Amino acid sequence: MLEAMLDGLMLVLAWPAAGYMCAGVLFGLFMGFTPGVGGPVTLALALPFVYDLDGVSAVAFLLGAHSVVVTGGSVSAILFGVPGAGPNAATLLDGYPLAQKGEAGRAIGAALASSAMGGLLGAVVLACLIPVLRPIVLVFGPPEFLMLSVLGVLFLATLSGKDPAKGMLAGLLGLMISLIGEELLMGTKRYSFGQMYLWEGIHLVPAVIGLFALAEMVDLVVRGGSIAKPNQAAPQSGPWTGVLDVFRHWGLFLRSSILGVVIGIIPGLGGDVACFLAYGQAAQTRRKGEVEYGQGNIGGVIAPEAANNAKEGGALVPTIAFGIPGSGSMAILMGALLIVGITPGAELLDEKLNITFAMVWTLVLANVFGAGLMMLMAKRLARITLLDGALLAPMVIVVCFIGAYMTSGSMGDIIVAIVIGILGYAMKRLDYSRAALLLGLVLGRLVEQNLFLSLRIFGGGFVFRPITMGLIVLCTAVLVWSFLKPWLLKRNPEPA
Repeated sequence: MLEAMLDGLMLVLAWPAAGYMCAGVLFGLFMGFTPGVGGPVTLALALPFVYDLDGVSAVAFLLGAHSVVVTGGSVSAILFGVPGAGPNAATLLDGYPLAQKGEAGRAIGAALASSAMGGLLGAVVLACLIPVLRPIVLVFGPPEFLMLSVLGVLFLATLSGKDPAKGMLAGLLGLMISLIGEELLMGTKRYSFGQMYLWEGIHLVPAVIGLFALAEMVDLVVRGGSIAKPNQAAPQSGPWTGVLDVFRHWGLFLRSSILGVVIGIIPGLGGDVACFLAYGQAAQTRRKGEVEYGQGNIGGVIAPEAANNAKEGGALVPTIAFGIPGSGSMAILMGALLIVGITPGAELLDEKLNITFAMVWTLVLANVFGAGLMMLMAKRLARITLLDGALLAPMVIVVCFIGAYMTSGSMGDIIVAIVIGILGYAMKRLDYSRAALLLGLVLGRLVEQNLFLSLRIFGGGFVFRPITMGLIVLCTAVLVWSFLKPWLLKRNPEPA
C-alpha cells in the first residue's frame, strides 16, 4: 500500500500529468466561476480533450478540473449572490450578506480555506478506505454489480426533485437510450434505423454536452441579460481573517466535512444535498451571541464549502470500488476512465492501485493549488460574471460543437448533441432530473451486461445470493420510501 501510495504521487508529479492537472485546475476554476455551469458541464466540456492522453494524465486533468469547480463558484456567490454551481447555493445565504457588510474578503478567505481543507480531508478518508474496500470488492460478482447498478439509478432518480415519479421516468429514459446500438449477446442491431453511426450506441461525450452544456446555454439566451447583476460593489478586505475563522470554528468545519464525505459515498445524493445539510446542522448548533444565520454568519460560509469539497473524496469511493457513480459528475468521470482504458472495480484496487492513489493525490494537490490561486485572482476573475449572456453563450456553444465532433469525427455526434440538447432544455424547464437520465445512460450497458452474465453463470437463482438479496431489499426500500415520503408530508405538513 505504501509503495502504491508513493508511486501514485510520483505519477501525478511527473510530466506531463502535472501540467495537465494544473491546466485542469485553471479550467475548473474558470468554469466554476461562471454562474450556472457546475461540475457536470465542466467535465462534459473537458472530456473530449482526454482521448489521446494516457490514463494518469487524463485522470489528473479531469479530477483537477472537477475538484475545484465549487471552489471557483463560491466567489461569485459571495460577491454577487449568484452561485457558480448548484452546491454554492447555500454559501450565498450568508456569503452575500457578508459582502454587503464590506466583509467580502473575509468570506472569500473562509470559503477558500474550508474548501481546500475539506478536499484534503475527503482525500484522506478515501485513502484510508482503500485497504478496507479491496477484500469487499473481491466478494462481489455480476449479480451484486447488477443490483448495485440498479440501486445507483434508483438513488439518483428518487432523490432528485420533489416528484419521485419524474426522477424515475428520467432514469428509465436514460436506460432506454443506452439500449440503442448492437446488443451484447447476439449482436442484434437495436433502434439503429439503418444508420451505421448508431451501431455503437449513443456516445457519452456528445450526449453529456447536449444534456448539460447546450441546454444551459440555450436557457441563458432565452432568459437574456447579463449572468450576474450585483447590487453594489463588494470591497475586498481581510481574506486571511476568513482563513483564521476556519480554525476558530474547527468543530463546525470537521462536522461539515465528515457529513460531506458520508453523503458523497451514498450514490445519488450529491453536492446540493451535502451543502444544505451542512448548512442546516451549522444553523442548529449556532452559539449564543452569534449573528443569525442568513444575516452574515461566517459559519454559513464555512459549513457548506467544507462539505462541498469533502464529498468529492466520498463520491469516488463507490465509483472506484464498484463502478457505481456517486453523482452525475462521477458518471461522466467513470465514462472517461473507461475511454482511457481504466475499468473501475477490482482492477483499480489491485493491479492498478497506484492509479487509484494518483486520484487521491490529484484531489489533494488540486484543492491546494486551486484555493491558493483563487486567493490571488478572485478580484479580477469577478469581472467575468458581468459578461452579457449574449456574448458568453455563442463562445460556449462553439466549444460544445467542437468537443462533440472530436468524439469520432462524425456529424452524427453533433446531431446527437443537438437532439439531446433540446431534450435537456425541455427537462430543465419541466423540472425533470437530467442527472438521473445521464446515470441511466451510463449504467444501462452495465445493467445489461451483468444481467446476461448473472443468468449464464447462476441462472435465475442469482437473486438468492445473500448480498444480492440484501441489495434487492434495499432497492425496494428506496422505491417505497421515495413515494411514501411526499404522502407523509401532505398528511403532516407542519414539521416539513
